[in-house]
Amino acid sequence: MHILGLTGWSGSGKTTLLTALLPGFIARGLSVSTIKHAHHGFDLDQPGKDSWRHRQAGAREVMISSGVRWALMHELEGPEPGLPELLARLAPVDLVLVEGFKANPHLKIEVFRPELARPPIWPGRADIIAVAADAPVEAEGRPILPLNAPARIVDWAMTYLQSHAALHTAP
Repeated sequence: MHILGLTGWSGSGKTTLLTALLPGFIARGLSVSTIKHAHHGFDLDQPGKDSWRHRQAGAREVMISSGVRWALMHELEGPEPGLPELLARLAPVDLVLVEGFKANPHLKIEVFRPELARPPIWPGRADIIAVAADAPVEAEGRPILPLNAPARIVDWAMTYLQSHAALHTAP
């Protein structure tokens, strides 16, 4: 399973880029899953729905299933699971795109917009292998990818993943 992350500051366009890249990877025949890190609490449930009531009554895990999808919600009582633990819970696919998890050492593309006036994350970070930007930047020898051309980013990523297979796979 190949792992490729997107990192960057809030508002940089990580989600927009990820959703633009997904169809490109799928069109090239890859099965793709995603993991998104949230820095705040979130809820997939709606108050009053049966699954919400199950959780409110104390269920540690609640699985919801239908003819088109299923979801498992797990209430945490300890530390937040790390990316390796989350990856282990996914069904096998060709590629997992990871949004967030800045501190994890998996290989990443930084989404960088100079107009946000935030410092780049890449300095001193070997895990950031390229920068997707919408303006010219110098990224310490890393490739600069055109943020607004997702097909070109997919092409670059496919070449990179094929030539560096041992560096970005999960067990």
